[in-house]
Amino acid sequence: MNAMTDQIPVLDTPRLTLRAPKLADLPTLTAFYATERSHMVGGPQDATGAFNKLASRIGHWALHGYGLWHVDARDNGDFLGWVGVMNPPGWHEPELGWTVFAHGEGKGFAFEAATAARAYAAQHQKLDRPISYIRADNTRSLALAKRLGATYESDGAVMDTRCQIWRHPSVPEAA
Repeated sequence: MNAMTDQIPVLDTPRLTLRAPKLADLPTLTAFYATERSHMVGGPQDATGAFNKLASRIGHWALHGYGLWHVDARDNGDFLGWVGVMNPPGWHEPELGWTVFAHGEGKGFAFEAATAARAYAAQHQKLDRPISYIRADNTRSLALAKRLGATYESDGAVMDTRCQIWRHPSVPEAA
């Protein structure tokens, strides 16, 4: 690790560890960003683009004091995706976002990780009631937003992509 990533909190849930992004994640990120599946999160990208995505995640924490965690399965350390709050240029306000790789889908990992990230952001980073930008055709993310208690707020756009804006409820301990 290094001084920057050592400052990113580690969160444990019953099945997951939310941790700082690390260079060892790059091969998995490069493989993911080479696929069409990455189009929801700024892809496809080549290896340099994947590296820049990784570096920007660490930089977001340094600049904002919050960002994306990489998510590992606690039982075997498998890198499953990412979750967290981001607010780069072009975003209207902080967004709770998530991505789970294909091998982790359908197991409740995104719900577990997003619930932990949202609670931490509200309680420790004063980021209560974030939004999520979700494309109307992304049925899995729409279902997750609803399961998380988010409600449709309006149509919008981010990264030149039409999407829906969903508002998350206040976390009770943060209210």
